[in-house]
Amino acid sequence: MSTNPVVGTSAARRVPVARPASTRGQRTRQKLLDAAEAVFGRKGYHEASISDITRRAGVAQGTFYVYFASKRAILAELVRERSRNLRRAIREATAGLADRLEIERVGFETFFRFIRRHEGIYRIVNQAEFVDRKLFRWYYRRLASGYARGLAEAMRRGQIGAFDPEVVAYCLMGIADFVGMRYVLWEPDGPPAHTMDQVMRFIRRALTGGPA
Repeated sequence: MSTNPVVGTSAARRVPVARPASTRGQRTRQKLLDAAEAVFGRKGYHEASISDITRRAGVAQGTFYVYFASKRAILAELVRERSRNLRRAIREATAGLADRLEIERVGFETFFRFIRRHEGIYRIVNQAEFVDRKLFRWYYRRLASGYARGLAEAMRRGQIGAFDPEVVAYCLMGIADFVGMRYVLWEPDGPPAHTMDQVMRFIRRALTGGPA
């Protein structure tokens, strides 16, 4: 799974949020985002409260409103920030790689490491569909747009077969999503080596039509 290069096609509706200039303010804002991820992931968006978030972050409840206007605003910023961080992690991990299948393997492995660190993001993104549908669609479209651009370039170079790159991007994202859920979130030690080998065997056959 790779989103390199990253090119956006649409933007989620943005709720104004404070951008602290000081290092201390940035740390406090990040603590609130990390706390929101933990609370939303555990309790769900509708059951979670702002006081749950501030208690988890170890800050006064009034501090929340210095950075975010509402619970919905911090959800939106959390989804956007985790999307940026995921795409950056994959972009950095695959930088300098030329072979598309190698890019896919490194991209998938990077994605699995990311969701191991941010397990709550699965539940949070799914809930976003019922809180802010535009945000939910933005999350996946933002991932898919850069992914499709990289696949199209690999097709142009003859590294993989000729397909509709957007369709392939969503197919591969679906593989990453469900394999990650089964072998990363459900397994205490993450995916065994043979799981990644099986995933890449399938992808190689699908993208090239060649031997696994």
